[in-house]
Amino acid sequence: MSPDRRAIVQIVELALHEDSPWGDITSETLISPEKRITAHLRAREDGVLCGEDLFTHAMTSEAGVEVKFFKHDSQSFFKGEAIATVEGSARKILRAERVGLNFVQRLSGIATTTARYVAETAGTKARIVDTRKTTPGLRLFERYAVRCGGGYNHRFSLSDALMAKDNHIATLKSSGPADLTQQLRKAFATLPHTMTTEVEIDRLDQIEPVIAAGVDVIMLDNFSLEDMKAGVLQVAGRALVEASGGITIERIRNIAMTGVDIISVGALTHSIHALDLGLDVE
Repeated sequence: MSPDRRAIVQIVELALHEDSPWGDITSETLISPEKRITAHLRAREDGVLCGEDLFTHAMTSEAGVEVKFFKHDSQSFFKGEAIATVEGSARKILRAERVGLNFVQRLSGIATTTARYVAETAGTKARIVDTRKTTPGLRLFERYAVRCGGGYNHRFSLSDALMAKDNHIATLKSSGPADLTQQLRKAFATLPHTMTTEVEIDRLDQIEPVIAAGVDVIMLDNFSLEDMKAGVLQVAGRALVEASGGITIERIRNIAMTGVDIISVGALTHSIHALDLGLDVE
């Protein structure tokens, strides 16, 4: 489940270079190269951990630092709890501190928020999934954080599945008065049999034309709860049903109870609260 090691090294090295392109002037001026310290990664609020490997590589990218985690990705922790200990060269730890914290705070924030959404779906069949509304360059890690929180991933990129959204449908319509079902069938026929197809709709009367095209997933975009229930009944198992648009933690339980299969939540990655974690030197 963890991101590829090469991706971890690449993104952390870029972040370290961004933060100290010509060295850490403060630490190199104030701290002797022989000085060693012990620091504790400590929780300042409850949460779910994610980012262990990125934090570790930030700290240990240069020899002379050791990291020991007491909690691991996907595990819960409580305010005040020690999550990890870092020992070694003071200069190297202080140089990597902000980069390591930035990764583990943001990813733990995503994992923690996802876990809250997932908890609201207990007893239903609904899956909480992410979207492509991720930080450019960090999608692999942010989506890993969603999984650490108990959620699932939507298509990873535009290359992974056919997903016709409102602008695709509008563009098709602008090409002429051709029947939507026929246009979709023609397009689907060009795909390999392993490729999933999904179409976004915003009205109940669009369900039958899309079902007739042989779609795998129907996305109900910004539907009311009443129309969501009606949509699930109308689809009647002929395709998976995804709810999207305006999804908040306050609405999740009621949305899940309509019988939808999937609830996609952009806020898991695009509006996240970074968890409050601190690195405290002894």
